[in-house]
Amino acid sequence: PYYVDLNQVLFLQASLHSSDPNLVVFVDTCVASPDPTNFKTLTYELIRNGCVKDPTYTSYYSPYRSVARFAFNAFSFVNRYPSVYLQCELAVCRHNDYSSRCYQGCVSRFKRNADS
Repeated sequence: PYYVDLNQVLFLQASLHSSDPNLVVFVDTCVASPDPTNFKTLTYELIRNGCVKDPTYTSYYSPYRSVARFAFNAFSFVNRYPSVYLQCELAVCRHNDYSSRCYQGCVSRFKRNADS
């Protein structure tokens, strides 16, 4: 566990360890939950499909393509839950593959009408 105060800024870093220097890491989705086994029921989205959902979420520059850096303010799920768990999904893509997920940024997914 990592203990923090409410609203304290948490800095996170995800690193890819690979012998291939042409890979890029992209933070696609990060969801918080008071239950480490359930990220579907009671959740809070920090970023979803590359779209920032939390106003305190910030992405930071990294001099390395294989490292993603971001931060957000610590929060709690009411007072009933003493812990908050974070689950993030990252994409790994080829550098300069502009059709890959890493270069698409925020992707809004719309449901299509069944008639069309």
